[in-house]
Amino acid sequence: MALAAFLIPVAFAAEPPPSQGVLGLSASASIDIAKDVLSITFSTSREGTDANTIQAQLKQALDSALAEAKKAARPGQLDVQTGNFSLYPRYAEKGGISGWQGNAELIVEGRDIAGIGALAGRLTTLTIERVSFRLSREASQKVESDVAAEAIGRFRAKAADYAKQFGYATVTIREVNVTAGDSGFSPQPMARVASMSMSVSKSPLSVEPGKATVTATVNGTVQMK
Repeated sequence: MALAAFLIPVAFAAEPPPSQGVLGLSASASIDIAKDVLSITFSTSREGTDANTIQAQLKQALDSALAEAKKAARPGQLDVQTGNFSLYPRYAEKGGISGWQGNAELIVEGRDIAGIGALAGRLTTLTIERVSFRLSREASQKVESDVAAEAIGRFRAKAADYAKQFGYATVTIREVNVTAGDSGFSPQPMARVASMSMSVSKSPLSVEPGKATVTATVNGTVQMK
């Protein structure tokens, strides 16, 4: 039996013509604002031949600092939390454990910069390991809308100016993306005190928060007509 061949017509959609008069551009705006959150990491280290003794010394130093810090704690203004607590062996060149070393941390963070600085002077069992400043989300959000509005205005003005230079009369937005945020953390490492135990009183820590930059960027395309 002969096989009949059938030809089935297939319709291909014509490719759309390339877009004409489409312009891609970006614009940004920024503002500097004082950082309002201070974070300090306090720590202490111990070393010796007995692991239980080292652990007990670390716990005692941490508990003392934690009790003092909790007296000043206020949610959002001065928050307290424990950080890393570690204990690990040290090995001799010929093998075997020659001793133990441990570390404990306490982290104090919040908007009460003066209060945190004063607290730093009262924590005598720990030393300052790291100091950092950042901008709170609430403070960033207060200025993000203004910065975004300025970036959008610059985007529109730039689009209109470029369209005029290309010989077009008007522009319409095709697609646009707006992003906004701040520059993040600003860590300031502090030299660690060599002594393994501290019983001397410390004066309040002097700190200067500096500025964070909140930036808004607008990217998109416009149709020039």
